[in-house]
Amino acid sequence: MLHDPIYRLAEVRSLEASAMQQPLMGRAGLAAAEVARELLATRPSRVLVLAGPGNNGGDAFVVAHWLKSWFFEVVVAFRGDAAKLAADAAAAHRSWIAAGGTTVTDWSDEARWGMIVDGLFGIGLTRGIEGEYANWIARANRAGAPILALDVPSGLDAETGVAHGVTIRASATATFIAFKPGLLTADGPDHCGAISVHALDLDVESLVPHNGERLIWRSLAAALPKPLLRATQNVHKGSFGTLAIVGGNDGMVGAAILAGRAALHLGAGKVWVGLAAKTPPAIDWVQPELMLRTSDGVLTDPSDALIIGPGLGADARARALLVLALGRDVPLVLDADALNMIGADRKLAAAVAARQAPTAITPHPAEAARLSGTSTPAIQADRLSAALGLAGRFNAATVLKGAGSVLAFPDGTWAINASGNAGLASGGTGDVLAGMLGALLAQGVQLKDALRLAVCLHGAAADALVASGVGPLGMTASELAPAARRLINLS
Repeated sequence: MLHDPIYRLAEVRSLEASAMQQPLMGRAGLAAAEVARELLATRPSRVLVLAGPGNNGGDAFVVAHWLKSWFFEVVVAFRGDAAKLAADAAAAHRSWIAAGGTTVTDWSDEARWGMIVDGLFGIGLTRGIEGEYANWIARANRAGAPILALDVPSGLDAETGVAHGVTIRASATATFIAFKPGLLTADGPDHCGAISVHALDLDVESLVPHNGERLIWRSLAAALPKPLLRATQNVHKGSFGTLAIVGGNDGMVGAAILAGRAALHLGAGKVWVGLAAKTPPAIDWVQPELMLRTSDGVLTDPSDALIIGPGLGADARARALLVLALGRDVPLVLDADALNMIGADRKLAAAVAARQAPTAITPHPAEAARLSGTSTPAIQADRLSAALGLAGRFNAATVLKGAGSVLAFPDGTWAINASGNAGLASGGTGDVLAGMLGALLAQGVQLKDALRLAVCLHGAAADALVASGVGPLGMTASELAPAARRLINLS
């Protein structure tokens, strides 16, 4: 397996049910305590443990017990009713008390903590936290100490990644059994910190098969598709495919040019850029290898893959070009303005769904909302379900871009990308992603593999730029493709 499995909450509950006779709470508490001990190695030894009224609180009591046994000074804040705790959590509470531990219902904001352990609310929370618990979370966030969250930061929806009101901002999260989608997308990356996964001695994948996975660059880099390795010497430019790009209407020529440059950097043998502008440039002097042509000519000549949409506009001519593109029997990437036209036209939407050749769509949340006939907040409220819905409706490999880009496929499989940073939030980066994806398709990489690789490499290139001092502030789209090329060639 190349990547880390991700389980939706219903699947996690199924896993828990299949192992209900095993001491999962004890294992979880010990695993998290070991993480805490490692993080405390160079910090003051005083620890505040926040224990909630449910099983997450039970995990917290186990953590406290272990830390106390390792001679840390532990203060447990608990305002629940011990008599109402579920069986495992009640047993953990009793063990804490039997070991000489006590609980308090408040703590001093003047205290200097080496760490705060968040065991207030776990993966079952789907609403905002109110009252005194909300106050506790706000105080913990202000305390200045690193916070270790147990399973999920309190207030974060583990299924969707939505932070419901006040939410713990953890330095680290010890999650149990497997990754959950909400840790990795939407608000999750801003609240979880460094995530460690603890399987609790369960053979997770043998118990419940997974449909989702976390994409990480080091794994993809270790198994690149053969065309990218350039291991065969007896080749020519035709060996690596011809990519056609249609877009670049008046005032938006740069979008199509960015896609074309990215495609060249990712190895496409030939790249045609069909510009829809009334007076298009004859040559790209920065990248003269690009063949700038008319949009009609690009669509009528044979190519190995096609991108339509970057800077295309939405006038009548743009729609006519989109109709022609949808009729081509080649792998097709639908991006930007093409998506907006499809979202506004039922006939175009039906034509996308009816395609037999491989199709990919690359919406950002607002474009996804137009395609779905809903609002951007509704898309962001459940990014995974939204992406899966689009993949099914349009019979298309889908990437819903954003923090923790979500990939979804018509067969019901999905992935969340773990690479990338805030430097990607600038104009043109989506055009570069489309060009990278188109280049992979032109070289014969299968659609699912191409989308996974393009999205993860796109983010990894941004990470590499930041590591070299370029960005996140001021990172430009033009810088991404050379960085991606370097990553491929060094793999």
